[in-house]
Amino acid sequence: MNAIAYWIVGRGPILALVALAMSPGPLPAQTPAPAQVEPGRTNGLLNWTAQQDHKNMMEQLGIVRLRPGPSGQPGATNSANVDPAKGNPFPDLPELLTLKNGQKVTTAEMWRHQRRPEIVEDLEREVIGRVPKAVPKVTWEVVSNLTDGLVGKLAAHGKRLVGHVDNSAFSALAVDLRMTLVTPAGVKGPVPVLMMFGGFGGDGMPRVAGAPVPTNRFADFGGPFKDPPSTEQLLAAGWGYATINPGSIQADNGAGLTKGIIGLVNKGQPRKPDDWGALRAWAWGAARGLDYLEKDAAVDAKKVGIEGVSRFGKAALVTMALEPRFAMALVGSSGEGGAKLHRRNYGEAVENLTGSGEYHWMAGNFLKYGAAEASFGSKNAGDLPVDAHMLIALCAPHPTFISYGVPERGDAHWLDQQGSYMATVAAGPVFRLLGARDIGEKEDYRTAKMPPVNTGLLGGELAWRQHDGGHEDRSNMRHFIAWADGLIQHVPPPPEPPTGK
Repeated sequence: MNAIAYWIVGRGPILALVALAMSPGPLPAQTPAPAQVEPGRTNGLLNWTAQQDHKNMMEQLGIVRLRPGPSGQPGATNSANVDPAKGNPFPDLPELLTLKNGQKVTTAEMWRHQRRPEIVEDLEREVIGRVPKAVPKVTWEVVSNLTDGLVGKLAAHGKRLVGHVDNSAFSALAVDLRMTLVTPAGVKGPVPVLMMFGGFGGDGMPRVAGAPVPTNRFADFGGPFKDPPSTEQLLAAGWGYATINPGSIQADNGAGLTKGIIGLVNKGQPRKPDDWGALRAWAWGAARGLDYLEKDAAVDAKKVGIEGVSRFGKAALVTMALEPRFAMALVGSSGEGGAKLHRRNYGEAVENLTGSGEYHWMAGNFLKYGAAEASFGSKNAGDLPVDAHMLIALCAPHPTFISYGVPERGDAHWLDQQGSYMATVAAGPVFRLLGARDIGEKEDYRTAKMPPVNTGLLGGELAWRQHDGGHEDRSNMRHFIAWADGLIQHVPPPPEPPTGK
């Protein structure tokens, strides 16, 4: 199963229509279009294919040849490993609570002021890239407003917003962030809000009361589901939600790296090896959305969470790790580049993320760890200075819920649920050091095994639950809401009779 396929499964019917639009680069039989502008130019906009941009980054890094990533198709020549006995070629993870000078981290202050900055530096330089120092400002505008609309049969208010990014320094590109804010009608005072990476064929706006419910020929795609849609679960629990469209921030392909917010800052030219990739750009966009939510009277600004599934689960984890104003995170089926350990030979691998289909998520420097032949020799996952347990630990002490489904329903072995559980266990010491609670696993991460499906480890600020659904987190949403309500001291309203038809 390739990256596009596993991202679609269970996420909703509209994704089947969007997958082609978000597919990373042309098909192999297509001839890449030539670059319109030489890369040495200081103005003008490059229109490269993903393959051309990928080749340019390899040349910048002195990489001659990359190892191919494993295939998600069982029985293929290079099929990904799904044998647990072969899963841990690098059993020891980088030390989480040891400074680079060898000193042990024993206090919260040492973590915050010494060890955390070391990890962030390694993570940004080698894995996700750095946000440039001079990113243009964003000005938010409400473009439409609906009161007493309907989400399902629940009354709600909705706003469509556009965040205009200042492009005065490079007018060849316009970047407009798109977000929708929906809050429950009839609830007094500001409400907690879950910001969700979405925007795929619909923006989550309520429909006008009396309007027919939209029909969809792919009804219940990824289902059947035991629970209502996440949006309805949130509203019924007295929460609001915001959907932010990641494609309006940065395209999900390598050809888009000279466009979007990354291209705007670079004035249409290629990235440098430590420049930010799409995951970090999406996290930046979510933070700009939070800038708006902090000023909206309907929102409890101290109780805004971030959510995403698959590649946007990766983005939600990066957001929570590096944007501390978010109060909580729901990280759905994030896999490689998210909660999965890089040092696991199971399912998707580092080499998949260094290929031309997915490299745009990461910093250019990340390609080094898939290099078979280069000016520096070769590197692999064991050479990375960080791993997923460190990314999860950076979220501490904020409530962080790691969610997965089951392979039988489409949350494929490709995602390595067990490797993500090991990373979650290994992140626990930082939560405990900061006065928060981890998932309560007593085994060392090397030997810890996932609990049975539908067994939630939800007693702390770090949480784990593998539901019995597919590649989605709708099946964990009610558990997330109840868990988060307890931590943020939110009391849901009493159930109200449904409105409308």
